[in-house]
Amino acid sequence: MLPPQRLYLGLPMWANPEWRGGLYPPHGGNETLLSDYAGVFSSVEGNTTFYSGAPRAETVDAWAGQAPPGFRFCFKLPAMLTHERRLVGIDAAFDDFLAALAPLHDRLGPLLVQLPRDFGIEELPRLEALLERWPAWLPCAVEVRHREFFHKGTAETALNRLLISHGANRVMLDVRPLFATAAGDHPGLQRAHHEKPKHPLHVISTGEFPVVRFIGHVDESINIDYFTPWIDRLALWIKQGKTPFLFVHTADNRRAPQLARRLFESLAERADLPPLAAFAGERQAALF
Repeated sequence: MLPPQRLYLGLPMWANPEWRGGLYPPHGGNETLLSDYAGVFSSVEGNTTFYSGAPRAETVDAWAGQAPPGFRFCFKLPAMLTHERRLVGIDAAFDDFLAALAPLHDRLGPLLVQLPRDFGIEELPRLEALLERWPAWLPCAVEVRHREFFHKGTAETALNRLLISHGANRVMLDVRPLFATAAGDHPGLQRAHHEKPKHPLHVISTGEFPVVRFIGHVDESINIDYFTPWIDRLALWIKQGKTPFLFVHTADNRRAPQLARRLFESLAERADLPPLAAFAGERQAALF
């Protein structure tokens, strides 16, 4: 069970060389990136497991040594289980995946189950079977991408009821700022427009750990406009005793740390949250 922290803030990764000089010092190796990251942010999306599967034991041990007790990793279930096997016959592989993460037991946030874009209502029994054997100590977050789950009809009702009955959290993917303008000739926007699903945003908390993935635009003013309504919603969930996870992306992620900081600052006063620590790269620059 997670401790009573009020909100977890994070980015889609921690190893990004483009963050040197900002979040990270301008020079140095990769061995301190996670500890520097965890000195500012309290959580991270574990996207690498989606593509690569369970990490090696020595890798997990290294992460455990660098992340402080209050930090939370939110790994994605491997695509082998969600997209290739489509949740069929995955019990042993799922157990093996959890076993590989065992050294991080007390630092695991919601495990993210991202389902394929064509995973619809007829396959919900497969999701139900997974949720029925889900460990009680491990929060779960489910991200659906099939259009029928965004039409407020039978399929969405069935999905939400299933998640609520198992205390699983429906991931809220907010792509409104990303698609607020045409991509034009900006390569980051072009790639993000191609990769991210353009679905309506349905704000609903089906569990105790609401997960919001905010996909920002390269124009910062657009992001602030779309995030403003989230301030009251996140503050309300915190007041209700829930623990939200907010993950901030941008189209190219170059300035994701700065955007996350600005969004957090707009929320902190409203929700009475402590300030973030200064970025290591900016602290170092201030000395010269």
